[in-house]
Amino acid sequence: MARIVVVGEGMLELSRVGAHWRLGHGGDTLNTAIHLARLGRGVSYATALGADAFSETLRTAWSAEGLDISLILTDPDRQPGLYAISTDPLGERSFGYWRGESAARQLFALPGVDRMIAAAETADLLVFSLISLAILPPEGRAALFDLCHRVRARGGRVAFDNNYRPRLWESAATARAACDQAIALTDIGLPTIDDDIALADLPANARDAAAVRDRWRALGAREIVVKLGGAGCLVDNEIVPPSAVLTPIDTSGAGDAFNAGYLHARLAGIAPHDAARVGHRLAGWVIMRPGAVPASAPDAPYQE
Repeated sequence: MARIVVVGEGMLELSRVGAHWRLGHGGDTLNTAIHLARLGRGVSYATALGADAFSETLRTAWSAEGLDISLILTDPDRQPGLYAISTDPLGERSFGYWRGESAARQLFALPGVDRMIAAAETADLLVFSLISLAILPPEGRAALFDLCHRVRARGGRVAFDNNYRPRLWESAATARAACDQAIALTDIGLPTIDDDIALADLPANARDAAAVRDRWRALGAREIVVKLGGAGCLVDNEIVPPSAVLTPIDTSGAGDAFNAGYLHARLAGIAPHDAARVGHRLAGWVIMRPGAVPASAPDAPYQE
């Protein structure tokens, strides 16, 4: 079975349940990693946590989800980041973040990083996002790009999602440069159209899915699926819609779930158009439940 390494930041998550707040965990790459593990994939999550009780709770929870936590490093002076989700009546979400001093920001500067890199570079698939880059200092971003080179040199592949959060970046120009550098190292590109339009400064007459696909292709990405929200996704020259029109409860983590379903299917040898349908099914299940990673249930589409 293909070995997957996902690099990023997993955080404590506050989500509202009625008049109360529920403490869980989430983060774009963590969400994808958990869904991949539930789909039966061997997944290692590479990040950093603290030595505090909250960090130990996260390690325990992630391990219980089936993630290999051996690549999680420890920063004794920092703790995990925290975010809170609020949703409007249409299920659209907004976030508040407390992550400026999180342990994950020091991932490539901590003791044990050489061991982590040596293990990660043997992955069949390395997965990360623009948020993975955003939380890192410049030297950390360079280390992650070097890891991409190492994975590809050994015959592995790299998957990248352009999850753009402007508040995490010092400027749009810095984010754009990092994103373009990542795209050039990408075997499977998973851009969201709105994020790419916001970041790439495309001309007004070229702000559509085909333009995003063409931009990524020109930068070097090999396989590209442009995510269009409720409209589905663009695969090659064809829009692949979801199988049903849903009224979401919470759209948190929809794109992350799609990524997991798509990557799982592609690793199984399923063609891109059909892999997109697998991604849509998983994303559709997620958005009908609260939280970015709902608890697994018998009706969850994990038996693909």
